Amino acid sequence: MASKTTNPFTFLQQVRAETAKVTWPSRRETMISTVMVLVFAVIAMIFFFTADVAMGYAIEWILGLGR
Repeated sequence: MASKTTNPFTFLQQVRAETAKVTWPSRRETMISTVMVLVFAVIAMIFFFTADVAMGYAIEWILGLGR
């Protein structure tokens, strides 16, 4: 399989052309996405903390360690 080589100048032109096609999010979209990520991270933290505590109590009860 033959590979086509591109000189560095042409490569940088192509990179610049592709970067110009990118649509960047607005400040508002970025803030909304950030808040959503933080909210879901807190929800996941609460869920896993609750599941961990519940499983800990269940294991203590099953093994009879909580006397």
